[in-house]
This record gives sequence, structure tokens and C-alpha cells, in this order.
Amino acid sequence: MKQEVSGARPQKGNPFVSFLWVILIVLFLNWLIFPNLMNRQIRATDYSTFVEKMDAGAIKEVMVKSGQIYFTVLENGEELTYQTGEIEDPQLVDRLLKAKSPNANGKITFSEIVPEENSPVLNFILMWILPGLLFYIIWKQASRSIQARMGAGGNFMSFGNGGAKIYADSEIKTTFADVAGQNEAKEMLKEIVDFLHNPKKYTDIGASLPKGALLVGPPGTGKTLIARAVAGEAKVPFFAISGSEFVQMFVGMGAAKVRDLFRQANEKAPCIIFIDEIDAIGKRRDSGLGGNDEREQTLNQLLTEMDGFDGRKGVVILAATNRPENLDKALLRPGRFDRRIQMELPDLEGRKAILNVHLKRVKHEEVDIDVVARATAGTSGAELANIVNEAALRAVRMGRNKINTADLEESVETVIAGAQKKGKVVSAEEKRIIAYHEIGHALVAAMQTHSAPVHKITIIPRTSGALGYTMQVESGEQVLMNKDDLFNRIVTLTGGRTAEEVICHIVTTGASNDIEQATKLARAMVTRYGMSDKYDMMGLETVNNAYLGGDTSLTCSAETAANIDLEVLDIIKKAHEKARCLIQENIQVMHEAATFLLEKETITGEEFMHILHSVRQEK
Repeated sequence: MKQEVSGARPQKGNPFVSFLWVILIVLFLNWLIFPNLMNRQIRATDYSTFVEKMDAGAIKEVMVKSGQIYFTVLENGEELTYQTGEIEDPQLVDRLLKAKSPNANGKITFSEIVPEENSPVLNFILMWILPGLLFYIIWKQASRSIQARMGAGGNFMSFGNGGAKIYADSEIKTTFADVAGQNEAKEMLKEIVDFLHNPKKYTDIGASLPKGALLVGPPGTGKTLIARAVAGEAKVPFFAISGSEFVQMFVGMGAAKVRDLFRQANEKAPCIIFIDEIDAIGKRRDSGLGGNDEREQTLNQLLTEMDGFDGRKGVVILAATNRPENLDKALLRPGRFDRRIQMELPDLEGRKAILNVHLKRVKHEEVDIDVVARATAGTSGAELANIVNEAALRAVRMGRNKINTADLEESVETVIAGAQKKGKVVSAEEKRIIAYHEIGHALVAAMQTHSAPVHKITIIPRTSGALGYTMQVESGEQVLMNKDDLFNRIVTLTGGRTAEEVICHIVTTGASNDIEQATKLARAMVTRYGMSDKYDMMGLETVNNAYLGGDTSLTCSAETAANIDLEVLDIIKKAHEKARCLIQENIQVMHEAATFLLEKETITGEEFMHILHSVRQEK
């Protein structure tokens, strides 16, 4: 059963009932202190109107109270009550006695009410007791609301809730069968599961349970999923909390949450604690801060608790992060996190396994998993799950109840480049330039030996901003890339702009993404891969946050940085010139393929290669 870990819970009142009581008390006070305001039938008027009504014989009753005159008038068969201020008029009583009235006896009924002063006790109740009671009720409800959020016990300012979600062993249905593409990580975690099941065979030899395992990898690789699978396989309670939940506004609250979390975990041992995004509290400490920072105090408490609990009880800590290089060294040492488990992007076989797992959950025809897996190189497990879901949605849109390979291939393009924008208006001349641009990429790729085969060419615009694209799919999994592979990839990237220059005699903004990728790749060859004759194997650049995009920073002088730019420019110029030669040698192929692409808008790699071979054979 899913429940929150907390201390003694305050009894939560019904907010609606509390609000209703407050309204009733306010109305009661208003009636006691300002009774006239409760009567909405009294109409204010001036004294001259009162005199006119009296002389006209329309007044039935007059009452004088607390310096105010209230008189009832019969108008159009309806009795109306008016109020006016009392004025010094010695003849008022005589005039009331002489005036006519619509009453049965023809005389006005009048009286004066002398206000009675409240007793001191009643005044004290009205002025002090009732307002104090009202504010106490409001304060009580507010304190209960805050306690419910903070998880405090009976004390309004208590900070002792761990904030974690606890899942009972019967609730977690995830197992290792639901985790695909991470075989090495599963093997390392299976030992922890076996220890929780059979601790005696490990303790007999003197081994102790690893206190913690740090899951490291890019987003979407299944770190949270595999942590739940460990709890599901071990059949133990599972505590889940994010590192950001320890970061609090008040000093000491984060440390209190850590203490409470480990206290409750020890009570429910054996169990698993999972801290997601642990870098939120586990960042490297800076000695210049002085040690009073709330996040630093929380980290100190976490380090203390990880040292303090008894590993023989079966409390295992799993944590996940995308930025392991930012974690404090004290947090990573053995005895706290004994194991570091890499959750990398899946390889070809891993992608096939992940696709098979997600395809079991949808209705599908016979699909070519190999084609889809090769087309999704560099994608994470979460992206593959999204691809299968997009394929299912596309099948429904097409009026089918099962997905096929075409759905999966289109969903790959939707996830990578966005949905098709068939309604986008592109002029005939621009469409011609786009067609030659894409055929330029495809031709250059096809004419090189160290290049991935062309899979698909399209000039249909996408929501990502691409006006067209050429998809290349590797025939297998490529782990290492040599200098020729990288250079030929840059040549392929320059092929689109080169086709514009050679055939259309124009340059456009359509090559902006190609230029960005080519420059980045050429710079990496010089600064990180040691593929420059001038700098040999000298490292000139470092990568930060490798799992979150990989920001780079140069580690060289300004003069060297300028020379690096020259080296990068030289590589790109050579690639550009090679692409120009390949296109000029195959102008006829360019014309034939571009004409076919303009007619079809989308062609396959086989259709393009057929045109290429046909034209070359004619020569």
C-alpha cells in the first residue's frame, strides 16, 4: 500500500466546516454589535421627507431609537420603513399627536426606545473573548494545514518529516524483466537482491551488504525504473524521494528530513531507499562558504546517517544522478556508495530488447525490429518507449488497430525531427533548392566508403524547423570511429550547401544546422581526439556534464585557441572541396534524383541507389 513516511499525524479538520464556523461567528458578532445593518429593508432619507410624509397623513408608526427616527409609511398598499436622523424639534410630539394616519384609529403610533447599556461582562465577551476565539480557530486551522504539508507531529514548528513516498512490497510490480538494454547493471544489482533474500550465505563468509549503489547515466536510461525493479525483485518496502525535497528554506529542516528518513527506514528494514537526483544535495562542498549553508548541513547529515546505520539490517541506498563529477568526494567513498553502476545509452541489441518490451504492451503486426533499432542509434530507453507510443497513436489515426513497421519508422522521424507540416507553403523555386540540397547530402554519403548508407530522403517540412532531411542508418553498431569516418561525415554535412553552390549558384540559410554540426565535429577532432598533425595527442578541451549535452571548455592559451580555429577551418575547407568534386562528377545523378524527389517528395534509400546505379551504368 502506498503511504507517506511521517511521524505522528495531526488530525486534519474539514476546511469547509471550519470556514462555515468562521462565517457564522462573524455574522453573530455583526448581529450583536451592529443589529441595524442586518435589516436590509430600512431605507435612509432626510428629515424634510419625514415631515412631508407626516403632514400628508401617510405615516403609520414612528419609533425613535439611539438618535435615529424610524417611520413606517403606507405607499401603494405596501408598508415601507425609512430612517432619518433626529433633529431638535420641541413641537415634534404635538405634531405627531395632531397628524393623521392610515391606521384604523386615524392616529400615528409612536414610541421611543431608551438603549440599555450592556453589562461589563457582556462587553468583555463581545470585545475580547469572541474575537480571540475567532482568531484562535483561524490560527488552529492554518497550523494544521502547515503541519499536514510539513509532516510535523503535534508541534506547529516541528520539521521532522522525511517527505519520502513508501511503497509496500506488495505494491511494486516492476521486476528485472521490465528492464531491458542494461544487462550489466542488472547483474550488479541482482547480487544485492540475493543478499536481501539470503543474507546468511554472505554473512557466513564475512561479507557485508553494500550500503549504497550510485546509478549514473544520461536521462531516460532507466535509473529510476531499475531501482524499482530491485525493490520488486527483493519484495521489500521501497522509499522514494528526490534530492530536491531535502532542500528547504529554513536552516535545519533538510537535516531533520534526512534523520527522519533513515529512522523510518531502520524501522522497516530490510528495505530500499532511493534518492533521485542526489546531486541536488550532494554537490561538492566549497570551503569558502564557511559551512553554514543549508544544503551543506543537509549533506553533512546524510554522510553521518550513511555511516551510522547497520548494514546487517538490510537497508540499501540507491541513488541516481546525471552529474557524477559534481558530487562530493566524501559521498562517493566506499562505505557510503560502494558501487557505481553505469547506465549508458543502449547498444543495437539493447535497443531491440527495449523495443520488444514495449511492443508487448501494444497490438502489432509482424514488424522489422532490426530496421527500427538501427535507425534509433543514440536514443535512450525513454525515447524508445515514446517511439512505440507514437506508432500506436499513428495507427489509430490511420484507422488501424495494430501497428506495423511503417508506423514505427514514421514515429522515429516524429520524435527526432518533429511531425510533418504538409500544409506549409513552399514556393517551387525554394522546393527545388531544398531537393538539390538533400540529394547533395545523399550523393556525397553514397559515394564515400566510410559512410552510413542512405535510408530515406524527404523534402516534407517538419515541426522542428527542418525543411527536409536525409536519414542515414548504420548497417551495424559502430563503437569506434577513425579519422576517415569523422572526416567523411563532415564531407557529407557539407554536401547540401555544396549542391546549392554548384547547381543552383546560390547559398541559403538551409545549411545552418549542417555548418554547426560540421564545425563541432572538426573542433573535436583537433581538441579532444588528437587527430591534428600540428597538436598530435595534446588535449586542448575538457567536457563538462557529459551526460547532459557535454558542455566544452578550452584548456589552452588564447594564441593556441586562435591556431585551433585555423586547424578547424582547414578540415572544413578540405571536406567542402571533396564534396564539390563528388557532386561535379555526378551532375546527371543529381538532376535525375532531384527530379524524382520533387515528384515523390519522399524517396527511400533503395530508390535513390537505383537512380545512382542506372545513371552511372548509362555512362
